[in-house]
Amino acid sequence: MLVENEMKSKLEATFAPEYLEIRNDSAKHSGHAGDDGSGESHFHITIKATAFAGMNRVARHRAVYASLGKDLTTRVHAIGLDIQA
Repeated sequence: MLVENEMKSKLEATFAPEYLEIRNDSAKHSGHAGDDGSGESHFHITIKATAFAGMNRVARHRAVYASLGKDLTTRVHAIGLDIQA
């Protein structure tokens, strides 16, 4: 399964987002540190969900990383996050 699809599945199951966009930015980082040649090394996630209401920025980031799980987050070099309640 593609990393992007795994991310989408986990985030939808955990947060039931009103909006979710996962952008694969790996091509922009080709040849840079962290590029493993898989084409799945750098992502940007924009997510909006009421589940984030009342959480500060750090708590939101921790919640997203917890949802994705250690197995997935360690396979990806970089994940940019834009999280809204």
